[in-house]
Amino acid sequence: MIELLKDKHNSIALIGASNDHNKYGYKIFLDLQNKGHEVLPVNTKEKEIQGCKVYRDVKDIPECPSIINFVVPPHIGIEITKDLVEHGFDNFWYQPGAESKEISEFLDLKNKNYFDDKCIMVVAGLIDSY
Repeated sequence: MIELLKDKHNSIALIGASNDHNKYGYKIFLDLQNKGHEVLPVNTKEKEIQGCKVYRDVKDIPECPSIINFVVPPHIGIEITKDLVEHGFDNFWYQPGAESKEISEFLDLKNKNYFDDKCIMVVAGLIDSY
């Protein structure tokens, strides 16, 4: 996952992206964009964030994102994760608070690549500082 994040050509789908400046879905979106990443916002309730089109579903994104980052509650994340795994997606990143034992057990069973204990903003910042 670190190698995927290092390459700024890799896109990041952000499930739970938001226009609400107080939510991490907005803070993560803006932070990763400011660090030069292509961030593809995903939210069923938003149409546009900071001038970027918002997708209702990761599967609606024309090109497969390299990383799918979750900033939604675990009970929502598990259902989305199961659907995405069924559709062939492989690389998942769960923000602190979005992770759960159920999600990690499912991903382990399916042999998928994931992080569930690191904030993507912090890791991206550490990468940029080297």
